[in-house]
Parts: sequence; C-alpha cells; structure tokens
Amino acid sequence: MIEVRDLKKHFKVHKRPPGLAAALRSVVRRKFETVKAVDGVSFRIERGERVGFLGPNGAGKTTTLKVLSGLLHPTAGEVTVDGHRPQKRSHAFLRQITLVMGQKQQLIWDLPPAETWQLNRAVFGVDGAEFERTLGELTELLDLKELSQKPTRQLSLGERMKCELAAALLHKPTTLFLDEPTIGLDVSMQVTIREFIREYNQRHDATVMLTSHYMDDVVALCPRVIVIDGGHIIHDGDLRALVKSMMPDKRVSFSGAVGDDVLARLGKVVARDGVRTTIEVPEDKLREVVGHLLGGEGITDFAIEDPPIEDVMRKLFKDKANHPRAAHAP
Repeated sequence: MIEVRDLKKHFKVHKRPPGLAAALRSVVRRKFETVKAVDGVSFRIERGERVGFLGPNGAGKTTTLKVLSGLLHPTAGEVTVDGHRPQKRSHAFLRQITLVMGQKQQLIWDLPPAETWQLNRAVFGVDGAEFERTLGELTELLDLKELSQKPTRQLSLGERMKCELAAALLHKPTTLFLDEPTIGLDVSMQVTIREFIREYNQRHDATVMLTSHYMDDVVALCPRVIVIDGGHIIHDGDLRALVKSMMPDKRVSFSGAVGDDVLARLGKVVARDGVRTTIEVPEDKLREVVGHLLGGEGITDFAIEDPPIEDVMRKLFKDKANHPRAAHAP
C-alpha cells in the first residue's frame, strides 16, 4: 500500500543574525543553510495496517506525511501510495487518501459542519446516494446528529475534531494519514476518536499511519511503530518487541507496608506515592517476587505492567544520541 525508498526532503533556510544592519545586508546577500528534515528514510506498509509514526518534535514526521499525501515533493528517493506517485496528485490518488492534522481545520468557521460536508461532496464528486449512506455511517460512529447544524464556532474542540474526521472521510479513503488527531482533547474524547479510527480501519480495511505525542493513542491503535529521529529511522517493528528490547524488566505495583531492606532485595524502587510502591523486577525473578509479596500481610491493589511507553521512547532517543550508529534499525 505504502512504499518509501531512500526518501530525502531537504529545505534551504535563510539564516541571518538579528538587527537592522543584518536585515539590510540580507537584501543583497543571503546566507542559506540546508536543513535535512528527512534524510534517507525507507519503509513499507501493507494494506489494512495501523502503524504509529513516532519521534520528537522536528524529527521529520509531518514532513514525511506531507510527502506521502503529495503536499511536498521529495528531494530524492521514491514514494508510492497504492501504486500512485503522490507528487503527481492525480484524481485517483486524491480519492484514495486523506490527511487529518489536529492543528489545522477545514470546517468553515461561521457555518455548520453540514455545509463543509456538502462542499467536500462536490469537490470529490461523491454521488448523492453514496454521500447520504456514508454520512449516515459516520454520524452513527461519531454521534454527529446534534452537531451537524450548529455553527462550527459554537462547537467544542472535541466536537470539531469529530466533524473534521467526518469531512475527511466522506469520500471513503483507503489510506489515512493522521497527524496528532487527538491533540488538545480530553481523555474521554481521545478514547472516542481512537475507537472510531479502529472501527473505520476494520470496516474498510483502511491503512492508517498515525503520529501522536499521546502514547496512549499508539498503544491502543498501533501494533507496529516506526520511530524517526533527526530525519532517520531508528526503529521499525512490533511495539511490544520494542518495549521488551529496550526495557525488559516488569513493573510491580502494590499498596501496603514493606520494609526498605525487603524492597531492596526484591527489586529497584521506581515510584512511591503514599502507601503505594512500584518496583522494577527482572522477568526471570518475577514469579519469586510476586510469591513473596502475595504471601505478605496487608498487600493490596497488586498489579504487574510493562514500563510506560514514554519511558521506553526516552531511553531509545537517549541511546540513539549516545550511540548514533548502533541505534539505527537494520
């Protein structure tokens, strides 16, 4: 569905010091610096996959999505989406993809979402009967019935995002590029958006490529993750395998009083909040530690979890910074 081979996207950026004199000099002589936003990225995504595309700010995530959707032309390399070259922006290609950016909106501010939906129907040439069927499906999945006739400016951020998703999916695209779709939303609305994305993926066998700084989005939706940093891919593979390779120890949380000397023998204490303690335990000692804790008196609210994905990502980026060559995925 998506194939990227040695993709590079470089920008020339004008650099000058502050001040009037420097501004005047730049009129006749400008100095440019080449910024390598994406520098030799390769990956392949099959139809129906849900893939997280992760990295710190400035890593090249949004630039890659814009190249894949045809908004930017690559400096070098080859990119195909379902057999199409995105930079040609053919009608057949545009009918198959959508790009949703959480920080941008296409809804007309002073008009109700229904007006934008009708506009998009005309732009994509969607048949009237097909439009009504698709809108009915989206209205059911996203609970839009009470929102369609309200002016966009009167909708909450979460309500606007639901209407944005409907506007982006009215032409039934088979490839979804989602850039921070839950940014700024409360926890309840984030869950709603995640459930909708999963449902759409399953109903239409749609390919989903998702960027998000909310790791809960990634854990809930993406079995596979591609991690990019400094324009290079540093990991491409199963999310659970990444967690196990970077931080193989388990985290055991419990409430109750346990002496410091006992805790030191059981594992490494990573958090303490009142009577609740979290320790890090090697997997081969997990059974022994669990047995010891369960045999003690007053131990309640027992839980065993993997380390938070945020901690895993921090360690991955730190290792990449300390050992740039070793951190690159094969």
